[in-house]
Amino acid sequence: MALPTRHAWEQATVVEIRPETKTAKTFRFRLPSAPALRAGQHYIVRLSAPDGYTASRSYSVASAPDGSSEIELTVERLGDGEVSSFLHDDVMVGDELELRGPIGGWFVWSGDAPAVLVGGGSGVVPLMAMLRLARRLGTTDRVRLVVSVRAPGDLYYADELPGPESTVVYTRTAPPSSTRAPGRLTEEDLAPLLLSDATAYVCGSAGFADGASDLLVAAGVPTERIRVERFGPTG
Repeated sequence: MALPTRHAWEQATVVEIRPETKTAKTFRFRLPSAPALRAGQHYIVRLSAPDGYTASRSYSVASAPDGSSEIELTVERLGDGEVSSFLHDDVMVGDELELRGPIGGWFVWSGDAPAVLVGGGSGVVPLMAMLRLARRLGTTDRVRLVVSVRAPGDLYYADELPGPESTVVYTRTAPPSSTRAPGRLTEEDLAPLLLSDATAYVCGSAGFADGASDLLVAAGVPTERIRVERFGPTG
């Protein structure tokens, strides 16, 4: 059995920063060379202080693989987050940071098979890479995305995500145009989106991931075709 590749740290240049919500920003990095990226993977960002202290955090890649040397990481700012606060408050275009990746070989999608993507809040980030890949390849008939957010202001990629392949479920406050009353994700929300022989990719907090997985099973998706990526608070 082949051992996983140990990626080296690379100096990446910040070439763009843009807001997604009041608490999230997308950082576009230029790497020294084009990575062998797959939709769903992540990178580790490392900060180093002059005294030798380091702090690192893992962030999912939001951009689709396109053969370029640039990737995008979307980072939510946490109040006591050591790395996320620095990225939001101090990093500017032109800065260089240490990145290592891409990492991950199980929660990935190549665009060549049906996929149902279920994200909660910031869990949409790796799923957005998959949606972008499908749109780039012209294979949107193979993918369906549903993302659960509290309110319109919490929706990442609000200008880009909407489309015939995507559904947004609002749990607290819905926009006036919504035909669905606010509430938690249900089996009825997922059932119409299921594609034959699709693999389901679920990403979100532990509670969301467990609940969404149960709904998919109840809707008829075999457990062996459900891939889950859980996350907890990380700074």
